[in-house]
Amino acid sequence: MAIDTGAPSGSVLDGARGFLGEVIELRRELHLHPELGTDLPRTQAAVLAALDGLGLEITTGTALTSVVADLRGGAGDGPTILLRGDMDALPMPEDTGLPFASTVDNTMHACGHDAHTAMLVGAARMLSEQRDSLAGRVRFMFQPGEEGDGGAVDMIDEGVLDGVDAAFALHVAPNMFSDFVVHRAGAAMASADELEIVVTGRGGHASTPHWATDPIPVACEIVGALQSMVTRTVNVFDPAVLTIAKVQAGTTTNVIPESATIAGTLRAVSESTRHAVWGRIRQVVDGIAAAHGCSATVQIDEGYPVTVNHPGFTAWATDAVEDVVGADRVVEMPSPIMGAEDFSYVLQKVPGAMFFLGVCPPEHPNPFEAPACHSNRMVLNEEAMATGIAVHVGVATAYLAAGGRID
Repeated sequence: MAIDTGAPSGSVLDGARGFLGEVIELRRELHLHPELGTDLPRTQAAVLAALDGLGLEITTGTALTSVVADLRGGAGDGPTILLRGDMDALPMPEDTGLPFASTVDNTMHACGHDAHTAMLVGAARMLSEQRDSLAGRVRFMFQPGEEGDGGAVDMIDEGVLDGVDAAFALHVAPNMFSDFVVHRAGAAMASADELEIVVTGRGGHASTPHWATDPIPVACEIVGALQSMVTRTVNVFDPAVLTIAKVQAGTTTNVIPESATIAGTLRAVSESTRHAVWGRIRQVVDGIAAAHGCSATVQIDEGYPVTVNHPGFTAWATDAVEDVVGADRVVEMPSPIMGAEDFSYVLQKVPGAMFFLGVCPPEHPNPFEAPACHSNRMVLNEEAMATGIAVHVGVATAYLAAGGRID
């Protein structure tokens, strides 16, 4: 089904290429000066400067350095669609060797949020030029604190979704062919929880373990049992991934410690499996600890929920994107991505979707061999950001042209 965006085929993408130079410049500025968490004053200032003069209604956050910019169409009332770009970086070194590599120690835009922000600014500039033909409102959500801080929740609390009818976001994917757009209805990304298990026994001398209660072999047994629990009790078609990434115990070679700590993450693609595994973790830990005369505590810190793309909106947006970039460059994702996203909180409130934009750089003919997101060597094809701009613009204009009807 073709969707009438009010523009000739190919013109949206051609128009987006006209903004590419300034978008690349902004992206490189953000990449040079990355910031962490929810307090991004330099990034916020750069976004505000880039939006200056566009006639947008702009508000900034109080709990975090967010930017919300509203574009009101000149063709009358209509629905409101939200477009989101996250702005924060990761606490890690950069080893790309780029001329615009991070100048901030142990801080890098390794997940493409600099590109997300720059593409959204490009979309705002392009849509502003079409203001007179738009009936309704486009809200641009520039969000800090996606990397574990839940900045979306703070923005929702501050009213970013007030009056919003639908929401859309793009995430770059360096391990997908450049300029391809990937979508998936339903569960698109996993939930992410952190867990810490403390096994407590009785300390003693390494030469007399029978006079102690050694928590280390108990902890090791728990690690193995948790992996078996997942493979034997979780439906492979509704999966969970449990990774123990840290085991810590002891201070020296001749002392049996009193306790051992196990820590890791749990990911799932349905809330039912997620919560069921919580209970099974506690069951395994309590049972094994008790069998060896130890006690144990389990702390599960609930992280981002499953990112669920609205099926109807996803199908509709897929048609809109095909009209912009061509059906041969729009691909359905066969399975969810096991990473997590706090755009999930937005999608719990309003219908919408997160799509993925392939940005594998040309020096990597096989995208599966390119450095992935969160790699210290992650790079992207900046030319593909024109496709990202066009996708944002195409989805927004089509949604307003349809009066918000996606059936």
